[in-house]
Amino acid sequence: MKTATIPSVRVEPEFRDEVEQVLGEGESLSQFVEAAVRASVLQRKNQSEFVARGMKSLASARRTGAYVDADEVLHRLRTKLDGAKKQLGAARR
Repeated sequence: MKTATIPSVRVEPEFRDEVEQVLGEGESLSQFVEAAVRASVLQRKNQSEFVARGMKSLASARRTGAYVDADEVLHRLRTKLDGAKKQLGAARR
């Protein structure tokens, strides 16, 4: 498969210097830009999917009248977070 290019982006020289200062060892500016674009595309896809799941859940809740109390959701999230912290703490030992 042939590769394609992403259009050039004009930036102030100071910003280019700033970007070049954060490049990893052996990393080219092109590699950095590609990684940044890929990360941005992935973040936007994830955000879009998250919103779609939320809208689907909202429609289901409205249709069925089955809602979960916010305090219960927060409790479940705190329990998950506490469990993850315990696992992280155990892994660091």
